[in-house]
Amino acid sequence: MINLNAHLDIERLGARGEGLCRGPRGLIFTPYALPGETILAEVDGERGKLVEVLKASPERIPAPCPHFTKCGGCAVQTLSAPAYAEWKRGLVADSLRNAGVTVDVAPLVAAWGAGRRRATFHARNDQRGQPHVGFMEARSHRIYELDACPILAPEMAGALHAARNVAEILKTLEKPLDIVVTASPQGLDLDIHGCGKLEFELEQALIRAAESLDLARIANHGAPLVERRAPEIQIGRVRVTPPPGAFLQATAAGEEILAQLVLDAIGEAKKAADLYCGIGTFALRLAEKADVFCVESEAAALAAGLRAGRATPGLRRLTGEARDLFARPLLASELAAFDAVVFDPPRAGAEKQMRELAQSAVPCVVGVSCNAQTFARDANMLIAGGYELTTVTPVDQFLYSPHVELVGVFRKAAVKAGRKRRLLG
Repeated sequence: MINLNAHLDIERLGARGEGLCRGPRGLIFTPYALPGETILAEVDGERGKLVEVLKASPERIPAPCPHFTKCGGCAVQTLSAPAYAEWKRGLVADSLRNAGVTVDVAPLVAAWGAGRRRATFHARNDQRGQPHVGFMEARSHRIYELDACPILAPEMAGALHAARNVAEILKTLEKPLDIVVTASPQGLDLDIHGCGKLEFELEQALIRAAESLDLARIANHGAPLVERRAPEIQIGRVRVTPPPGAFLQATAAGEEILAQLVLDAIGEAKKAADLYCGIGTFALRLAEKADVFCVESEAAALAAGLRAGRATPGLRRLTGEARDLFARPLLASELAAFDAVVFDPPRAGAEKQMRELAQSAVPCVVGVSCNAQTFARDANMLIAGGYELTTVTPVDQFLYSPHVELVGVFRKAAVKAGRKRRLLG
């Protein structure tokens, strides 16, 4: 039953950026409402729809984007900067505390820099067969078309125009498309998903579009159709040409900050392993001072990073293995060769690999994560194996969203105690 005139007193923001309050049947989640506000809402079960703010929070500010609340890309734009930073820090702190992990969480580090260097645009045809391109509407599968997005980097200025051209060319397929656009100094890099194998005429049309739009590269499901200029990503001193759609940190500033936290943590380590290394976001920077063994399941991404690193003078030894760590983690005996291990897994975390790390004697382990819940689970396994979680730093690349990265540093307690005894002796 829908209550059209519910007065709600919002208590806090939830993990998805929704205002939370307690109703007669449990929690009610109301998007765009802020803590301390009294609102008028339509309530249907546990879902609230904001109708009017009756008493505004002192932390409420104007939304910087005219598309906010209609476009589903952002969850929280009207919260003042200090309150926003504390909410995001709290997402990490709450996840760790709820999992029984005790650690002081550092203040949030802002890392959006110039904006996002990659975006996925969705294209769907209407009933007349005409494509619509943009992001999804808030809590809907409908497309919200927009002319610009303030969280994108300036180099992404032509991204929407390029995506619309692709959707127009492929509209006769009548398939839902996801168009991944990445900015590079050489131009935009597009990877199309959802269209399947294309007929020759459509491939040629896309190649002509790449010419007319001056794209660096365009690919279909990771297979390049044409590469007019090899798109490069700068990683430290190394220039890497990633495979189409390869994983990248969301912002260039965020990558730099995460990498510096990792470098600071490993200190003077001379032999390091970078697990789930991708194209070498951390490995290629670590190689300035340590021999690095890289492990990644995507062979093309691994090869791109190793090739670029080995072509860069002055780096230390870089080796690697294409290996699915979810199915075949590095064993504790294999990890014995390293004095530092870095891991940056997908959102699912690294459960099997953590079981092996927990049994190892690696002095320093650094975890980078985009999911505080799975990081907390993995941290508990390392702690049970004798590691101490010394620092956790939340890093915000995903402005206005509920997503937050973190870097956690673990030290092996037994190793640290042993070193202390040797020094005292």
